Amino acid sequence: MQSSGRGAARDSRGIADHSTASDPASSNSHRAGQAPVPSSEEPHPVPDRYKFPSDPSTNPKSVVTGGDGSKYRFSILGDKLLRYEWSEDGAFEDRASTFAIFRNFDAPDFKVVDTANSLEISNDFFHLLYDKKEFSSPGLSVKVGDDVWHYDGKSYGDLGGTARTLDGADGRIPLDPGVISRKSFAVLDDSSSMLFGSDGWIATRSPGRKDGYLFAHSGDHKAAIKDFYRISGHQPLLPLWALGNWWSRYHAYSADEYIELMDRFKKEQIPISAAVIDMDWHKVDIPAKYGSGWTGYSWNRDLFPDPEGFLKKLHKRGLKVTVNDHPADGIRAFEDQYKAVATALNRDPSTEDPIEFDCTDRKFMDAYFDVLKKGLEEQGIDFWWVDWQQGNKSKIPGVDPLWVLNHYHYLTSQRSLNTLEQPLTFSRYAGAGSHRYPIGFSGDTVISWASLQFQAEFTATASNIGYGWWSHDIGGHLHGTRSNEMAARWVQLGCFSPILRLHSEKSKWNSKEPWNFQPLAKLSMTCWLRFRNALQPYLYTMNVRASYEDEPLIQPMYWNHTEEAAYTVPNQYYFGTELIVAPITTPNSATTLMGDVRAWLPSGRYIDPVKRIVYDGGRHIRMHRSLDTIPLLMREGSIMVLAHDDISETTNGGNPRCSHIGVKLVVGADAHFDLIEHPHAQELGTRPPLSSFTHLPIDWNQKEGILTIGPEENGSAGVGRNYSLELPGVDRSNLLARLPEGYRLAADQSVDLGLIHGYKKLRLGPGLELGVLDIPSILEKMLFRCEMDYQMKDTLMQLVANSTEPVEQRVAELYELDIVPDLRDAIMEIWTADARSKGSAQGHEPVPDWSIREDSGNGGSSDERELAVVQAKYQKALAVAEAKYMSDLAVAQAKYQGALMMARAKDVDDSSEVDDAVIVSMDDADAGQGHIDDGESKVEKRRRGKKDPNRPKRGLLPYHIFSNENRENVFLETPGVTLSQVHLILGERWKGMSDKEKAPYKAKAAADKKRYEDEMGAYTADSDADWVVSS
Repeated sequence: MQSSGRGAARDSRGIADHSTASDPASSNSHRAGQAPVPSSEEPHPVPDRYKFPSDPSTNPKSVVTGGDGSKYRFSILGDKLLRYEWSEDGAFEDRASTFAIFRNFDAPDFKVVDTANSLEISNDFFHLLYDKKEFSSPGLSVKVGDDVWHYDGKSYGDLGGTARTLDGADGRIPLDPGVISRKSFAVLDDSSSMLFGSDGWIATRSPGRKDGYLFAHSGDHKAAIKDFYRISGHQPLLPLWALGNWWSRYHAYSADEYIELMDRFKKEQIPISAAVIDMDWHKVDIPAKYGSGWTGYSWNRDLFPDPEGFLKKLHKRGLKVTVNDHPADGIRAFEDQYKAVATALNRDPSTEDPIEFDCTDRKFMDAYFDVLKKGLEEQGIDFWWVDWQQGNKSKIPGVDPLWVLNHYHYLTSQRSLNTLEQPLTFSRYAGAGSHRYPIGFSGDTVISWASLQFQAEFTATASNIGYGWWSHDIGGHLHGTRSNEMAARWVQLGCFSPILRLHSEKSKWNSKEPWNFQPLAKLSMTCWLRFRNALQPYLYTMNVRASYEDEPLIQPMYWNHTEEAAYTVPNQYYFGTELIVAPITTPNSATTLMGDVRAWLPSGRYIDPVKRIVYDGGRHIRMHRSLDTIPLLMREGSIMVLAHDDISETTNGGNPRCSHIGVKLVVGADAHFDLIEHPHAQELGTRPPLSSFTHLPIDWNQKEGILTIGPEENGSAGVGRNYSLELPGVDRSNLLARLPEGYRLAADQSVDLGLIHGYKKLRLGPGLELGVLDIPSILEKMLFRCEMDYQMKDTLMQLVANSTEPVEQRVAELYELDIVPDLRDAIMEIWTADARSKGSAQGHEPVPDWSIREDSGNGGSSDERELAVVQAKYQKALAVAEAKYMSDLAVAQAKYQGALMMARAKDVDDSSEVDDAVIVSMDDADAGQGHIDDGESKVEKRRRGKKDPNRPKRGLLPYHIFSNENRENVFLETPGVTLSQVHLILGERWKGMSDKEKAPYKAKAAADKKRYEDEMGAYTADSDADWVVSS
């Protein structure tokens, strides 16, 4: 039998309430005793927290099943989205789950072939085969593109989602799956998730049923995540203030101390928008008979004698306030509101029996929200930091307390919209669907470089499960070692994270106030905290985009690029539409005083808007930055909008409007940016239509050279704004002649445009381009900071900027010099950045940079087949490079032999007199990597002296001792590897070693240096030979 399905269009966005599902009590979803958790009698109207948009029953035209008594059901929820269910009792689930709250969509086209023993469902994107038996690997399969999924409960090629917590994490942890995969498909198992009944209260599943979703998007990652949001609901809109800087510290502040701290931040000109108060806000030292003070709901009057006055002072300073809640121990008799809660629950308060926390008891949860917490909110607490750490078990199997807390806290927060502007909670990730309850608290990480390094990737992969608003403990939380450098790098990462919240453990040694760090770290932290504040107009625009267009703020590179290389940079990501960020998460080099990160640039031309370095794309590159900055990239044809006024002064009013806008334009291609601001008139907490927001379009026409600002839509009529224009990296010589009269280009390439009312067209002239990178100038600044030998600085400057030798030869000489890999890589970054630069070394790197990213440990970021493809590409590119190198070597050897024969014919004893001679180190040549030099070594050219064979051998550096001792091991570990590759491998290993691991080699080097000095002393004293002693 063949059939096809097609249904009528339905709204899938969930902007309005679509709760049209049939009553669960009368539907098939409640067979076999599958009842919702009983509700207590309600003596008052149903609170709003039991109402949320949902439409979970599937369009019948999208369903394929075997009829009455059938144990399987397939639902085609979209062209590329399939739900598969197995139920031994023949009943299927139509209620909303924590993941799936919308299933009622337009039925797509599909074909069904149904026989007695098999079922086929197919469309243009997938082909399902099923044997009509209980789901099994051989019995249920789906072909998607070139891949075939077999039912086995596993997700192959998954790129990782996120995790419930980073508590105690010191580096990488396993990640839960996402819906983004290297395969053509991804699967999400929803079999054990909690449910919601039609009354809005929690419900449970019947055990043993299978319920899963297959995403058949064939590498179209954005389409996959849009289908995810379509079924699970959109990310809510955040209020503007949430995108600023948050302060948090586990410390027993007094009210006065906290206010003084907020005033100190203002004095330091570091804007703070959210004040987070950890658990010492409530009583913690309680009588032993009540247990621990971990849970509490009564103000500690010793520290906060006037809570209402304290909260008013914070609000007056433009701050939103959240306090910590560990709810696990319930409500005990010492609490101020114990009597009121007991009475609401019909208990006798005189017994002083503890009121147990029970998330499965609706009456308890009503008292928890409407008696216990409501009074505290009326005092001035704006929202709650819910810190549940007691696992996923409750009195009813399948009901996770964290889900209950997140869901109902978020919905209950609607009663605080006059201060919050949007519903909000602050809690942990509970699983797929948690994106509906922002903001996420990731937990107590260990303070270490490993934690910092993983946090960037962890934030990016969270978007693979739609979780876009993580708040991390910036700076790390506990243990570890104090490091000014690490703290500064963590704040840089925080600036380009979804939420920036400084935090630390309860320790007098551990706090994150920037002024408590050394000057360089303090300056860096302060600057990036200020920049975060300036980013708020851009961030709010991306916030609207995330909610209405299903595009999370942070996106892994592979979301936007299909190249294999996009998968090799897990720590690099898009930060909105206009910016690529590659955070530095490893210590600075002792030589360059810079940290570095291996980045990948998509095709095109880019500029770091801070360092003003121009880069050509389509390649990997190792980027280096001093402690004051972080690698940022804007592509030609990009526009960023920044606040040049202090938004933190106006966020408490509800509808902030930036009065001074900075426009950062990267010329070279057409550009458009639509700045979106709060609607001026809206019902708080709703999803207003996009047309009701304030829109400010900014356009750049590259061909005509015209920048157009405005006109503003739905803005404040007649109210202008001040504007500044910045043109990072623009060819200054071209621009100066084209600036309209009355405007002046400042040294930082900015132009003050003054007050603009609604609309402005600025003619800068056609053909503006990014200026060509000045390699000598950039290199000189970099080398000036390096802590290294002065003569070597001269050598490097001469080699890169002043030599007349061919570029490829100079690059080879650079790799032969006795310098640390960090320095060499930093030079190559500058030398290869812009191919237009005079003397650019781009394309002359000795080995193509096709490194493979390290395995993430999350089930593999690519399977063996995909890894083999990349390795094959690498080996092919390497073979081409090595073939060219060996050809050049053969030419050089021939030249050497000819020169040597000429020298012998002339009876020349000193080969240094043969100007064109080419000396080849045959030890290296025998290893397949000839070391070519033009007559004399570069060091000998400078010294112009002769060596005595009896002269003592110089002491080896620590790296050389390490290399000598480990070179053979690399050859054994990596069959077929060449000598140059071994050196690269050893260089990377040395770079990644800790000081403790390097210590033995440093000790050996010190001993060898002592040996050399002793021998050299004797040599210079005793020798009467006429040799030039090198210094």
